[in-house]
Amino acid sequence: MDEQDAWSTDANEAIEISIVQAAPSSPKTLSTFHPEFTYPIFGEQERIFGYQGLRINLRFSAHLLRPNLEVLYEKKFKAVGDTKATDIEQTLKEWTPEVAFEKISVFNAHIQDDGTANDWRPPGQLLEGYASNGRSLEIWYGELTDPAVQKIIERIQILISLFIEGGTPLNLDDQDWTLARWHVYFLYEKLSATSSPNASPYSIVGYSTSYRFVTYLPRHPSKPVISDFTLPPSKPLALSSLPARTRISQFLILPPYHGQGHGTHLYNAMIKTFLADPNCIEITVEDPSEQFDDLRDFCDYPRLLNNGVLGRVELNTDIDPKLSQRRPGIRVPTSKLLQTKKLEALRIEHKIAPRQFARLVEMHLYSKIAPHVRQAVNPDARLTQKGRSSNPDDKAFFYWRLLVKQRIYKKNKDVLMQLDRQERGEKVNEAVGEQAGDYERLLRKMEERKEKGGSEWKRERGKRKTIVDDDDDDDEDIEMGGNQKRMRSEPL
Repeated sequence: MDEQDAWSTDANEAIEISIVQAAPSSPKTLSTFHPEFTYPIFGEQERIFGYQGLRINLRFSAHLLRPNLEVLYEKKFKAVGDTKATDIEQTLKEWTPEVAFEKISVFNAHIQDDGTANDWRPPGQLLEGYASNGRSLEIWYGELTDPAVQKIIERIQILISLFIEGGTPLNLDDQDWTLARWHVYFLYEKLSATSSPNASPYSIVGYSTSYRFVTYLPRHPSKPVISDFTLPPSKPLALSSLPARTRISQFLILPPYHGQGHGTHLYNAMIKTFLADPNCIEITVEDPSEQFDDLRDFCDYPRLLNNGVLGRVELNTDIDPKLSQRRPGIRVPTSKLLQTKKLEALRIEHKIAPRQFARLVEMHLYSKIAPHVRQAVNPDARLTQKGRSSNPDDKAFFYWRLLVKQRIYKKNKDVLMQLDRQERGEKVNEAVGEQAGDYERLLRKMEERKEKGGSEWKRERGKRKTIVDDDDDDDEDIEMGGNQKRMRSEPL
């Protein structure tokens, strides 16, 4: 180990995050965990130079999320020319509010002496409560224009950069009309008892944000309607009264609560709210992670299955054999395989983004094919002329693959057209095989969840191998005005 390595520390290991609460003698730690990413703050290598025995304690009060930063170390590197130790506090000032840099004694005193904590309630309105593993939890909802909501977000959103890859904090300095488009959903555990009269029964579990994109809905009346109007309007126009696409932007469950179903509860509560809003016309997600894609599938699929939507989806396999011949210029139109107009009406009714709805439809149709057919080691070998097979499962698998091929090809046409015909076919076939494998995994996990009573799952990190791009953000809104940061979503 050279001298530079001796003074270098892994930032992920050095930072310890704690949730604390008032107790009889000194604040009690409810949970402790380490960040998953620190590269947005300390660089790609996630190293901090200039310390030995470094510990960075980042504490939050359990209910108000009041932060406190404490930097401890055994030795600090003495500057040699331009080489000096990282200024940790200065670096973190861009990520945490000023109150975080108070002395630990001031932070402890604030927690221990807060006589209002026991009566405190999360900002906004209560959406719903639920019980899990003997614990009571509540989901609260508010707008970002609410100062109380804004203060909590200002304090906690450093965790977005520490736990969501590519996640960035919200810009809280935006104009009010932009902030009014942001809605925040807090998930709190409500403790049945506390050890101090100055302790709040509420402890943060996670939170999510959503953003409203105002959307123009063209009308097609039989006769043009002409009416007078004045600009500016006599009464302020409420954004909530305008048709909009709602985008889920950030989604975070703290590590101590992983694997307990809380992400499912929070997501479903948000979807229920969006579906009940007559001005929300579509629900989208910005730049979803693979973990969030799983969460979304595990929530959306059972909902559409239970309410009968997927039961109305059928794959037509009674196709003219001439259309399924492998000859240039011959193809089976999607409208021959599916009742596209009916499916589009169902999609709009249930406010699901096109890409997500297509995935759910494909997964349902895949689930109806006999397992021994869909899990064939070499499906291409089974599919030669299967469009003419008398076996209904063979025919269904043949046309199912054709359906998925069409979607993948349409989505990636510009890229695929740069390849020669043979390579283009190989890439699409490979992508279809990977998609089938992913649906198989999801269906298997759903069966396991059903057997375990719907508990959460954990997915190993790492990217799936995708030859062509089928994982894009399903939110294609573009608006001018406002400072909209890109977010990623993570169920964690």
